[in-house]
Amino acid sequence: MGTKAQAERKLLCLFVLEGLLCSLALGSGTVYTSEPEVRIPENNAVKLSCTYSGFSSPRVEWKFDHGDTTRLVCYNSKITLPPSKPTVSIPSSATIGNRAVLICSEQDGSPPSTYTWYRDGIEMPANPKTSRAFSNSSYNLNPTTGELVFDPVSASDTGEYSCQAENGYGTAVKSNAVRMEAVELNVGAIVAAVLVTLILLGILIFGIWFAYSRGYFDRAKKGTSSKKVIYSQPSARSEGEFKQTSSFLV
Repeated sequence: MGTKAQAERKLLCLFVLEGLLCSLALGSGTVYTSEPEVRIPENNAVKLSCTYSGFSSPRVEWKFDHGDTTRLVCYNSKITLPPSKPTVSIPSSATIGNRAVLICSEQDGSPPSTYTWYRDGIEMPANPKTSRAFSNSSYNLNPTTGELVFDPVSASDTGEYSCQAENGYGTAVKSNAVRMEAVELNVGAIVAAVLVTLILLGILIFGIWFAYSRGYFDRAKKGTSSKKVIYSQPSARSEGEFKQTSSFLV
């Protein structure tokens, strides 16, 4: 193999080191290495170089190529992992006619995982109208964020939901299944609550009216009124004459 190679879409820089290879995607350019063949004793450290030019913002990947199997080893300068078991946030019940949001996520996949949703073990298509099993549902599925949004929830959306995370290199991992029940709005309970409220309000109004008609409010006012004090001005008197000239009436 030469030290330089060119390709229009995908350029590979291969190293004879247990099948490791460097890949630059997105665009055309030149990729090369000063050491196209590296031999190193087992368990020793080694530094691999992969130089490129003609790329504006390339995506650099290191891969392990073994026969028909290719696995991503390093992406975005980080060692890659297979996805971990995703966690889900699924309501146990959702009211028919309302909006419901189901969330699936996992943090260990590198590159980031994409998500697939299942209901009762059947894969949910991006467009529910393309499948007879989901034609009565109305939802939006985002494979990048892991969100599954029902808007609105229908009676046919009852079932056990699970999601699967995969990043194209590690092993796809599935979450536990959680059941969601699509329930009707309890109109009877709402009507009963309104009636009870109206009855209590009627009793309160009747009590106030009865107390007022019996004069309880007037008596309470009289009992709390203060006594009045009347003071009369003294009358004119001549000198040497003394008598009571003022009085208080309580």
